[in-house]
Amino acid sequence: MSTGNESVPDPEVEGRPKRRRFTAEYKARILREAEGCSKPGEIGALLRREGLYASHLITWRRQREKDGVAGLSRKRGRKANPDRGLAKKNAQLEGANRRLTEKLRKAEIIIEFQKKMAELWALPNRSDVEEND
Repeated sequence: MSTGNESVPDPEVEGRPKRRRFTAEYKARILREAEGCSKPGEIGALLRREGLYASHLITWRRQREKDGVAGLSRKRGRKANPDRGLAKKNAQLEGANRRLTEKLRKAEIIIEFQKKMAELWALPNRSDVEEND
């Protein structure tokens, strides 16, 4: 029996959760607060309050040590390397050039052979026959 005031669950499936993104200013502020913590448990309370993990602090400290404050705004993922595509294309073109050069060399050898065979098998010209008479 239905009472009429039951809530029907939403059949809509939630999409993938979005990755959290932290600004450089936020990271710097949290690092300053964490460095200001002197009593045991203060860093843990800070992390719980902000919903962060200790690994966030470790990563952000490394970024700051490596590149300064600018390192905190670094994008995730593989660094863009514009030369990578050029190097790949260059390697492909060099390979094609080697193959075509070798093909040309073989074709020139065949043409030379054909010229020599044509000279050997050529019929004597009328002028050559008349000279021999």
